[in-house]
Amino acid sequence: MHPNLSFEQAPPISVPYRFFLTAPWFGVAAGLLLAWLGEDAFASRWTPGILAITHLLVAGFMLQAMCGALLQFIPVAAGGNVWKPRLLAACVHPLLILAAALLVTAFLTTESRLFLAASHLFALALGAYVLVVGTALVRTPGQGNTLWALRFAVVGLAVTLILGVLLAQALGGLHSLSLIEVTQVHAAWGLGGWALMLVFGVSYYVVPMFQLTPAYPAWLAKALPPAMLGVLSLWSFQLSGRVDGWQRGVFIAGLATAGVYAVATLYLQAKRRRKVSDPTLVLFRGAMFALLAIFASGLLFVLIPSLGEEAMAPLWIGVLAIPGVFVSVISGMLYKIVPFLNWLHLQQLAGLTQVPPNMRQMIPERAITGQMRLHFGAVAAMLLAVPVPSLSRAAGLLFAASCAWLGWNLVTGVRAYLRFKGRILAADSGHES
Repeated sequence: MHPNLSFEQAPPISVPYRFFLTAPWFGVAAGLLLAWLGEDAFASRWTPGILAITHLLVAGFMLQAMCGALLQFIPVAAGGNVWKPRLLAACVHPLLILAAALLVTAFLTTESRLFLAASHLFALALGAYVLVVGTALVRTPGQGNTLWALRFAVVGLAVTLILGVLLAQALGGLHSLSLIEVTQVHAAWGLGGWALMLVFGVSYYVVPMFQLTPAYPAWLAKALPPAMLGVLSLWSFQLSGRVDGWQRGVFIAGLATAGVYAVATLYLQAKRRRKVSDPTLVLFRGAMFALLAIFASGLLFVLIPSLGEEAMAPLWIGVLAIPGVFVSVISGMLYKIVPFLNWLHLQQLAGLTQVPPNMRQMIPERAITGQMRLHFGAVAAMLLAVPVPSLSRAAGLLFAASCAWLGWNLVTGVRAYLRFKGRILAADSGHES
């Protein structure tokens, strides 16, 4: 167990769980939408369907899971005091669900009022979230590379939010923007500055703790977040209206930064103390290989411009990045975090009189393994569907099924918590009587 974890500051278990239990069903919706649209979905990265699917995953699945994880991680691992986490979660969680639903519907219907409504809700919900968690991260007396990565991640979320609100308002007719350039920068900050930066910070803790690996080298953990921030700042220069050739180098530098992190993580996993593999480790490892595949693909697209200009190039990168990297790594982390939180809260409830159940009893490993295999099969099918669009419907159904299985596995974990909690309370009641 990590020596610097502050379990006494953990928020109520309902705070992260409401986000965790919601996230997979956005993935189910994305898969079903892909199956419904079929070949038309992968015609271009700019089709209404692919934009809707993308935002079901990034503003639905990923945002729900990451917001919930951060509310748990800041007080426990970073020592930050999140103001009224139960109230914050109760307000932010439903607003994010509604905002994502409105945005996806807006892409599918091109209804300007829905874009504006979604922009207002995202600004309200994420604005409050950034303010509260950002204040906690600034005020915490904690130190270390994890804390700095989390601070950078919240900055990335704020920039992503601002650009996303501006884009939604432009699509709603409120003002005009250079949509392509702003979208490029918005996507880079969302995936690199918010999502990957958060993965950096969280993995500095959870990879050594849960996967029993050596710690990340201090110099590398310190260098990765500012390196990514520098790349994103250079990438943002295209907002000035000029897209020069040197930005291809910036693009590769960003992918190389992510690739260095992936190589380091795979190396540490190879050095882990317990050599027995488990599905959560495989999910994390699969995400790292997907990161390396993104770097290799991006380099190939830059070296062969005609290939990079194909309509399928950004779709290929997108499938590798969102389902391949982030859905994989989030799934792996959820399968570790939920049983751990169950054990932690049950231990606090049981006190010295009872022994909480083992974490492996929370979610059957056989169910996790089956879901993991289905997930990787769905990702492979989606990658094949990029050059062979006729496979889109099958890929969508596979992905929807894998996300539904993930959702059910998490529900199983929560039911286990409630079952064991009931036993502890009943035993305590029996002792008192």
